[in-house]
Amino acid sequence: MTEPESPHIPAMDPTRGPDAPVVAPPCRPDAARALFLDRDGVINIDHGYVHQEERFDFIDGIFDLTRAACRLGHRVVVVTNQSGIARGYYTESRFHALTDWMRAAFEREGSRIDAVYFSPFHPTKGIGPYRREDPSRKPGAGMILQAARELNLDLGGSLLVGDRLSDIQAAAAAGVGRALLLVHPAERAPEDPPCPVIASPRDAIPWLM
Repeated sequence: MTEPESPHIPAMDPTRGPDAPVVAPPCRPDAARALFLDRDGVINIDHGYVHQEERFDFIDGIFDLTRAACRLGHRVVVVTNQSGIARGYYTESRFHALTDWMRAAFEREGSRIDAVYFSPFHPTKGIGPYRREDPSRKPGAGMILQAARELNLDLGGSLLVGDRLSDIQAAAAAGVGRALLLVHPAERAPEDPPCPVIASPRDAIPWLM
């Protein structure tokens, strides 16, 4: 049922069970800082299980943020839960096609996405092999730690921008140095948020310094 992975989107290790220990990789001297981004709600408006280009609306300010990150030498890495795959709403192939389209759009805007990591699992709503607890799924740290190992990232010097508390929890579990919660103007910020709150991706630019 699982389809082949696209070469530019590394798959999570299927041999790692839900109880596998979370271990931060060692930081080598030449490690790069990263800007970690959730996708739905940070890169694009979250219309719910977005999987078609015509429903993919970029959030104002996201290109400014990623251009700034690239100028500063950050790697730009997307880490996204995609339970729509687990639920059977769309396939991994459809996700890969949309990802290719999204990355091309960033390039047209003078920016880039260096890597995309996704978790296609759900512990209760998944169908077949997609129904499982998996360390890749946020608030687990699996995607971030895999990116750090494969891309040689300095997690302590990196920044994550997410729109859900599970994003912030994943950043904390992985040892990401800074995290920001994106709360759009029409939304209500949580009481006692665990990190600074921003209203636009542009507001994250000073945190890259």
